[in-house]
Amino acid sequence: MPHFNKLLIVMMLFVSKTFAQQTFHNPIIKKTISQQWELDSIDRKGTFRLVSYRPIYFAAARWSTKKNEAPFNESGEFATDDTNIFDNIEAKFQISFKTKVVEGLFFGKGDLWVAYTQKAHWQVYNKKLSRAFRELNYEPEIIFNFPMHVDLWGGKIRNFGFILNHQSNGKDIPTSRSWNRIIFNIGYEYKNWNVNFRPWYRMPDEEDENPGITQFIGDAELEVGANFGKHEFYTIMSHSFSTLKKGNIQLNYVFPIRGHLRGHAQVFHGYGETLIDYNVRQTTLGIGISFANW
Repeated sequence: MPHFNKLLIVMMLFVSKTFAQQTFHNPIIKKTISQQWELDSIDRKGTFRLVSYRPIYFAAARWSTKKNEAPFNESGEFATDDTNIFDNIEAKFQISFKTKVVEGLFFGKGDLWVAYTQKAHWQVYNKKLSRAFRELNYEPEIIFNFPMHVDLWGGKIRNFGFILNHQSNGKDIPTSRSWNRIIFNIGYEYKNWNVNFRPWYRMPDEEDENPGITQFIGDAELEVGANFGKHEFYTIMSHSFSTLKKGNIQLNYVFPIRGHLRGHAQVFHGYGETLIDYNVRQTTLGIGISFANW
């Protein structure tokens, strides 16, 4: 199993680097929303091209102030008595890609995309646990996207869309976690700033493996990104409309190292960094390398 884990991470890094080379020829210039989603005619490149979607990165070390010692669910049915077997320090990586499958829907304006994101937390330094993966989150999506040109506050609303989103960790009871959402997205551009607001509706689930997840993780997400020369910053925040005390914030700083190689520093605070930790409040610090960003 340890040899398989090593082979898997090498394959993930190779694929991530390939996406980065194909879609980010100049790591200094941040992509516009039109370039990200091929909104304008000059940016359209056709269908079935595999390109990066969300940030692709590998954090060699990620430290947590409060590890999830015994994953549990307040429903009782999915409770577990797992003992404290995890380390506070682990590796973390994310791969993400998308492809356009239909172009010019609804009066020739809208596009249909499919996307996949996978986030992994790897106890690579934990010999007692055979360096196993603590948590894997799988997130396939179907995305309907429409271009817009609406002037607002000196910038422009550039796109509107909605997403059919499924997220799960692929585990069995008692540590199985999953939910389905309809996510709406509005993209706004101002100078070198990109802003995306994504409220969502959680679809009903009779076998709710994570009750109250929206109270912890939130009902909407705000992503704000900007580049300053060779340095890039982006923040992802989620918030619950039902309570002011929950939600989370993730701060990211991407900086040049050499050539196309870029460093990545990440700070997370709040609930739900992973699905298994949806009701665990923690602060985490991660450092690694970045292959592709928003």
